[in-house]
Amino acid sequence: MKTTRRTFMTMSIAGVTALALNKHAQAQAMLSPADPQAAALGYNSDASKVDKAKFPKYAAPQACGNCALYQGGAAATGGCPLYPGKQVSIKGWCSAYNKKA
Repeated sequence: MKTTRRTFMTMSIAGVTALALNKHAQAQAMLSPADPQAAALGYNSDASKVDKAKFPKYAAPQACGNCALYQGGAAATGGCPLYPGKQVSIKGWCSAYNKKA
């Protein structure tokens, strides 16, 4: 079978598009506070329920939504590089909080 340049380019574009769509189509699981990494950083999906005695660094209105690490924009959930493959709540908080500039 002879492959033409046009066929090669069409198949290449189709393959790259399929990979990109597949990556976005896979739903990421929500981060559980019981996850070992989350527990180590004191993640709570509701910042208003953070134990202030255990995490004195916490101060209202700190939340994932205004943390520099949050990658969800204005969405209710988003990614965080500290928890790869998991989604965090925009209302969540962990001890790695870093205010957006």
